[in-house]
Amino acid sequence: MIELITTAESVEQAKALIQADIDMLYIGEKEFGLRLPTTFSREELIEMTTYAHEHGKKVRVAVNAIMHNNRIKSVIPYLEFLQEIEVDSITVGDPGVIHLMKKNALHLPYVFDAQTLVTSARQINFWVKRGAISAVLAREIPYLELKELASGVSVPLEILVYGATCIHQSKRPLVKNYFGFVGSDVSTKRQRGLFISEPKNKDTHYSIYEDNHGTHIFANNDINLLDELQVLNDLGVTEWKLDGIYTKGQDFISIAKIFVKAKTAIENEEWNEAMLEELNKQLLSFHPGERGLDKGFYEKDPSEIQ
Repeated sequence: MIELITTAESVEQAKALIQADIDMLYIGEKEFGLRLPTTFSREELIEMTTYAHEHGKKVRVAVNAIMHNNRIKSVIPYLEFLQEIEVDSITVGDPGVIHLMKKNALHLPYVFDAQTLVTSARQINFWVKRGAISAVLAREIPYLELKELASGVSVPLEILVYGATCIHQSKRPLVKNYFGFVGSDVSTKRQRGLFISEPKNKDTHYSIYEDNHGTHIFANNDINLLDELQVLNDLGVTEWKLDGIYTKGQDFISIAKIFVKAKTAIENEEWNEAMLEELNKQLLSFHPGERGLDKGFYEKDPSEIQ
């Protein structure tokens, strides 16, 4: 069964996405989740979870940050809260969080999300044996490797089909340190819109920002796998993630609706080239003009990836 998973930048947008018939919200607090479009209060998490469940939809909460010593003590109360409001699942990347869940008898279904590390069936199966119900695939997996990986696992796999790809994270505030060195006081938050370029290619545009988890750098182009949805469905890779961190407001809702149409057509065996062409044209009209689109690593030869 195909599931469309989307981020949300506000309670209002979350409700609109549910009304647009997405299957699952991906939300959370900045203290515990990585690269969310916004951070939600506990009251807002309760409101969105209740609303989603009333409409037959699910909620997945990001708990995929690396929990350093200053954060690990607050994880258990947060997990207890999530269990109490009955979220459907969480994402986890730190094995310490999994240990704490077992130690404290917390029964939250979890999806293993170790970012760039999730590249093999064996690794996924290792965590499935330890309770994972799914895994978030690394963005750097090309089709040929994905095909082999998918045949070797027995749980659903989440793949990014639309949105920005993080290519580097450092706990250090790299940009703040740089501006401090040159004697400039500049905001390094995502809303500032900072980017870096390669010296030999001024057209590159790697978005960069800092938050409480450090520095995050994103790929030059965002992902669009609309062309590959039928192939992904045939492979059994059917948890499709849409990330709206750089696509705002109504535009992201409109793009979500495009993927809902595609999902419905594939499930009803009505997907065709004409529909694909029209939906791709619509997607381009809603995608931010300053951000490129491509298929990322999907079409690369595995031997090219070092």
